[in-house]
Amino acid sequence: MITSKKLLKHKKISHGFFNRNGGKSKGIYTSLNCGPGSNDNQTRIRQNLEIVKEKISKKSKDIFLLNQIHSSKYVFINKNYKFSKKKIKADAIITDQKKIPIAVLTADCVPLLLYDSTRNMIAAIHAGWRGAFKGIITKVINFMLKNGCKTNNINVSIGPCIGKMNYNVKNNFKKKFIQKDKKNEVFFSHRKNTIYFDLPNFVRSQLKLNKITKIDMKNTDTFNKKNNFFSARRSLRLKHDDYGRNISIIMIN
Repeated sequence: MITSKKLLKHKKISHGFFNRNGGKSKGIYTSLNCGPGSNDNQTRIRQNLEIVKEKISKKSKDIFLLNQIHSSKYVFINKNYKFSKKKIKADAIITDQKKIPIAVLTADCVPLLLYDSTRNMIAAIHAGWRGAFKGIITKVINFMLKNGCKTNNINVSIGPCIGKMNYNVKNNFKKKFIQKDKKNEVFFSHRKNTIYFDLPNFVRSQLKLNKITKIDMKNTDTFNKKNNFFSARRSLRLKHDDYGRNISIIMIN
């Protein structure tokens, strides 16, 4: 489990970015696969989620997960929220309630954990390029600001994700970003006739555009095998038919 120095300073919350160590899954899912959407054994996935929950808190409710769809949609859990077994289709969770661990699943996309230390509100965001492009980060921050948070109180940790050296893209991908904003050119580099995209720094730029300054970036590349994270792109290169998911979690104690 990796933690954020910025978030660790705040004792009212618990959090963690988990890699693939310490779980029950086998084969290509070895071992802490937390993705119910994968083809892994569902009993083992539930056991893995329980392992994660125990590390965060032994007295908390079940981990709240989404049906992630690469969107800019989010859900807010307040004291009147009615929980259902059916997962919400969205890519971010916000709450001000205690003992509810909220989490996102990734396998190269960017996980973000947010905490407003005065309002005591947290958020977890799944930001792949689509979600980031559609403005999910801005939408979550705007919601938090409208509900009593302040930009100078919001701490954000950008978790492990694919690094720019391993994120090769096609020219039409680059064009899409440049057409939206010419300044996005800075997030692309060229090497041996291949275009590479700097997803983590694009995500960081979205935070800065929203005047968030308390940012902690882990700079851990999920594609790099030595870091021991699940990676969709690495699995594709290895011709696996599926892949596990990493979990990033935060909770108000």
